[in-house]
Amino acid sequence: MIPDGSDSAQKLIQHAAKLHLFLDYDGTLAEFANTPDEIYPDPELIQLLERLNNDSRFKVAIISGRRLSHIRTLIPVPGILLACTYGIEILEPSGKQIDRMDFETIRPVLEAIKPQWLELISTHHDFYLEDKGWSLAIHAKFVDQSTADKTISQARRIIDQADLPTDNFRILGGHKFLEIAPRLANKGITVQYLISRSPTGEALPCYIGDDDKDEEAFEVIIQNSGVAIKVCSQPCDTKAQMCIESPQAVRQFLTSLL
Repeated sequence: MIPDGSDSAQKLIQHAAKLHLFLDYDGTLAEFANTPDEIYPDPELIQLLERLNNDSRFKVAIISGRRLSHIRTLIPVPGILLACTYGIEILEPSGKQIDRMDFETIRPVLEAIKPQWLELISTHHDFYLEDKGWSLAIHAKFVDQSTADKTISQARRIIDQADLPTDNFRILGGHKFLEIAPRLANKGITVQYLISRSPTGEALPCYIGDDDKDEEAFEVIIQNSGVAIKVCSQPCDTKAQMCIESPQAVRQFLTSLL
């Protein structure tokens, strides 16, 4: 489905005196790395974000599934809000860090699941287990579909057998992907939290993201009379009002705002 609100969304952006930009990182500002633990700061992107951050018309927040330590390295721009692990750990523009859940209630469960997941994927070298501290994720990007489906199904059964406290955890899926994370690891909840703490006022909220985790934020942005933009190279089902085809096109779009 091609979003049918593209023209009106573009007009909203063009006529906005100020923009509150909520930006995903991987797949939106930058192409995906082979593994999430590959951290290569991009000088061109850093310069663009610095320009946006130094312009009073823009307020910039990065909303990423990556851990905070990674995004701080990728975006070493003081004054930009970083909401990482989907918003569990937040670095405010002032430099203050906020953890929105108690780490000690989360980590013991992950420590029980981690060795079981490692054993499950040990014979398949193309699987990758990402430990974000706050969450665990299995990536199977380079694994054939049948093996990926079977292994991820087994990983889900391990979670089911763990009898998780459902008020603390949620399961995130995706293409050849599975993650167990805190219940507040939700970009929609995070965007609403950030807006409630710092109302957009006269600024137009604008969110740009590329996957199902961002779709949760699109809903909240639209509810707050903002614009949601999906990064996709072909027609897709989305709540977003408009689409941009690639991370490079996103950079061009952000540059045009300047």
